[in-house]
Amino acid sequence: MSETLTSNGRVLPAAAIAQYRDAGWYAPLNVLESDEALALRARLEAHERASGGPLAGAMRHKCHLLFTWLWDLVHDRRIVDAVEDVLGPNLLCWSSSFFIKEAHDPGFVSWHQDATYWGLSSPEVMTVWLALSPSTIEAGAMQVVPGTHRRQYAHRDTFNEHNLLTRGQEVEVAVEPQDAVALVLAPGQASLHHVLLVHGSEPNRSDDRRIGLALRYIPTHVRQVAGARDSATLVRGVDTYRHFDHEQAPESDLAPDAVARHAAITAAQAATLYRGTDKQTFRA
Repeated sequence: MSETLTSNGRVLPAAAIAQYRDAGWYAPLNVLESDEALALRARLEAHERASGGPLAGAMRHKCHLLFTWLWDLVHDRRIVDAVEDVLGPNLLCWSSSFFIKEAHDPGFVSWHQDATYWGLSSPEVMTVWLALSPSTIEAGAMQVVPGTHRRQYAHRDTFNEHNLLTRGQEVEVAVEPQDAVALVLAPGQASLHHVLLVHGSEPNRSDDRRIGLALRYIPTHVRQVAGARDSATLVRGVDTYRHFDHEQAPESDLAPDAVARHAAITAAQAATLYRGTDKQTFRA
């Protein structure tokens, strides 16, 4: 099932919204033109070349607070319109995270539910997972287990060195391969998934990097209940609740003030995500 965005602000037909609510996911959604996605990839890789290596640690998280082009992306009407169709008109971007698997790298994502450690008050949370490179089965495309968003499962932490998740967390139930659906995406396409949907991905066995950017959106009435005062970016409508401190756009790419704000914000987020462990910072 694929849907091309329209110009009237209602981008998801009733069938797509029903699938998201019934199965916990919808894909593929055509968000960017392929050349736009490849241009974003080029900007990312230009930064990596200039800095001497791939994004690592906290740089992979809340990255829209560091780069103007990512700040623009989390506000992009073509993305936010689709989110509004499910979550309503008043929206915050709670986080952005790069999930990058190098070619022939053992990195993987275990079967898990995002909600487990995020500390948010409600499961009204949508992830828009945007492909900036081909996300094929060979490259380790995300896989989802339809219908698992209806309940919270117990998890265990593994801190596996090859697991791309903060704690290497995984559900304590067996996932049968035949129950999973692979979300194959071309550059510029996105998948939408519910915060409780069980999902994961295998290592990248292809000759190219697999680059995905996960954008997490919430309605403004959602709160952080597990950690310290949290922050988020208002992307649409009004926020009468002010449960989150509103984040500020970077003055320019990697502007010193933006870097300082990002360091403080990601440190607070890491403290929430790693609560109950001896970890303090995002994994390198």
